[in-house]
Amino acid sequence: MLKPQSRTRVDFSESCSIGPGKISLLEGIGRTGSLSAAARELAMSYRRGWLLLHSINESFGEPVVELSTGGRDGGGAKLTAFGRQLVSDYRKFEMAVDQLAAKAFAGVKTARAPVKEPAAPRRPVSRSLAPASARKRR
Repeated sequence: MLKPQSRTRVDFSESCSIGPGKISLLEGIGRTGSLSAAARELAMSYRRGWLLLHSINESFGEPVVELSTGGRDGGGAKLTAFGRQLVSDYRKFEMAVDQLAAKAFAGVKTARAPVKEPAAPRRPVSRSLAPASARKRR
C-alpha cells in the first residue's frame, strides 16, 4: 500500500503564499547560486522564475534572495538567512503534514491504477497540394 502524499501551499495573506514550486526554485538557487540555472533545472523559463522570485521577495518583510547583476564576475543569486530558514521551515512543515496524512488515511486502500500503454508513434501525413495522380509512388 502506498502512503499518501500531500502538496502543501501555505498562504500568509491574500497576496503572499509559498508552495512546492516556489520552494523548489529557492532550493535550486541555493544549490546553483543562479536564478537562470535554477529555472532551467525546473524546466521553466527565466522570466517565469524571475516573476516567482520577485513575488516571493516582495511578499515578506525582508528579502528571501539577494540578486547581483552581471559584471566581471557575472551575476548571481543567493539565499538570505531568512530565505534558508523559510525553505527549512517549509520542508519541516511539509514532512509533518505528510506524516499526519499517512496516519489519518492509514486505513484507506486504493485501487491500482491501470497501466497505460504508450501510444504508437504516428507517421506524418503528407499534405501535398498536387493531385494524387501527380505524386510519386513510394
